[in-house]
Amino acid sequence: MKTKIIIFSVIMSFITSAALAGDTLVQMNIKNALENSKVQSAIYNDIALYWGSQKHPKVIKDFGEFKTSKRTNQLGKSQESACQWALATSIKVLQERARKEGGNAVINIKSNIRFNEVYSDVSYECLCGTMMVNVVLKGTVVKLAK
Repeated sequence: MKTKIIIFSVIMSFITSAALAGDTLVQMNIKNALENSKVQSAIYNDIALYWGSQKHPKVIKDFGEFKTSKRTNQLGKSQESACQWALATSIKVLQERARKEGGNAVINIKSNIRFNEVYSDVSYECLCGTMMVNVVLKGTVVKLAK
């Protein structure tokens, strides 16, 4: 009986410390993520992506700004790999929205974790917890001149 109590105490201590561990906001490199073959195979190459204030062709039609939030677990993955996968799935949602609306690009893409918009041409934010990561993006779906 004493052994069961000790084991239960150890397990509860682990669960409590994991639950209390805070999330960490990490800046990740966009270029590194987009060069990852797994990310490349997950996103569409016919819907252009323009991060932050990157220059792009003239906007013919603006379909509005859309938000996506995607999580993935970190089990068996490095933090970077997990964040890159969450980024890929977030990008794909924005690209699918562009297709649905009749757009050919997503511009002004920014991180939007905890409603804090961060514009960057080189990095995105990834919220890393004990077991999960989260990437939240906002972008404007448009049709660009060719």
